[in-house]
Amino acid sequence: MMRAVDCLVERAMTSSVAAEFMACVAAHIEQGDLQKLSLSGYCGAEPQLERAIICPMLIKGQPHLSVVYRYTTRDITKNYPIDEALTWLAQVLGSSFKNAHLQTTSETVQWQLGKKNKVKFHRQAHQAAEQTAPVTTGHQREKQRYLDQGRPFLTALGVTDHQQKVIPAMSRKWKQINKFVEIFSGAFADLKRETDQPVRVVDFGSGKGYLTFAIRDYIEQSLKLTPQVTGVELRDELVSLCNRVVRDCALQGLDFYQGDVRSFHPEHVDVMIALHACDVATDYALHTGIRLGASIIMCAPCCHKELRPQMQPPKLLKPMLGFGVHLGQQAEMLTDSMRALLLEAHGYDTKVFEFVALEHTSKNKMILAVKKGQTAAKQAEVLAQVAELKAFYGVREQTLERLLHDV
Repeated sequence: MMRAVDCLVERAMTSSVAAEFMACVAAHIEQGDLQKLSLSGYCGAEPQLERAIICPMLIKGQPHLSVVYRYTTRDITKNYPIDEALTWLAQVLGSSFKNAHLQTTSETVQWQLGKKNKVKFHRQAHQAAEQTAPVTTGHQREKQRYLDQGRPFLTALGVTDHQQKVIPAMSRKWKQINKFVEIFSGAFADLKRETDQPVRVVDFGSGKGYLTFAIRDYIEQSLKLTPQVTGVELRDELVSLCNRVVRDCALQGLDFYQGDVRSFHPEHVDVMIALHACDVATDYALHTGIRLGASIIMCAPCCHKELRPQMQPPKLLKPMLGFGVHLGQQAEMLTDSMRALLLEAHGYDTKVFEFVALEHTSKNKMILAVKKGQTAAKQAEVLAQVAELKAFYGVREQTLERLLHDV
């Protein structure tokens, strides 16, 4: 509490410099080139609050600022009209946050409140070369994008600004979105689909919905089919945010459900997605996809905890797997190999490959499975391989295998 009082005093002593920064923020909002404003160095009364991230967005055609309050274990998003947002910013700048970093298309601005009330205020214009599109020759071509950069939902989610330009801080996310849709596009092209029925998609662990919105858009705009897409997410504030964007952008065939893979029970699924579903949540998602006969299953597993404590490596491998990091890597490889084999045993053509890293993890492995059908003999052969792996490593139980006994 004493830190918060000290910050209030510091704010009163530095209001003129804070006002200069505020004027800078307001000017860039007016110009429409604000990309992202990050507040850090929190010194308020909420011990788990780490930072606030502000991005422009349109709500029912009106400009707002979306503020993501980033806590240690969760995010809370609130949207403010511009005047309210600026009033809020003036109140917290210096009193709750000691650092502010403003990114725009023309400059970067840094505001920092240091020791003994010393304020640093720095502005750096972007180089002209950074604002100029590269010249392509006859031997060059622009990388194919699977989504229209001008789609309104991208602006509403903070991927693009009001000029439909990708916000620099979101460039990796934009790359991830396009790579994801590219993978889906290739998998969908391999299907022998002879119907124009709606494409039913469930995205378990949809988060802020970047990929969920993207696949819905690709199905409607590029495939010219009717999407029926549901994002399933535990964090209620993200579900509310995504459903609000759905309403504001007037999107049909898309909704978000608050819950997880064990509480959401779809009747039909054509495409099952589970990116960054922790540990055995991936197995429950895969089981749902297999049980409902999904044509495409896409998952990026993480937090492989189930098999590691069970593993009893054979004598030859004990010197190598005696190192914890190697044992962890082997457990990860074994877990995902068994998952891929179990998918093959149930009629899927399965690939395991590197995907671009997700936002909150360095894990970048993807398991992609496309329904093809399987003979009884081939299924028996693959299941025998799974049994051999379990015996070799001393594994007693694997969740997906257990769940599939009833399929």
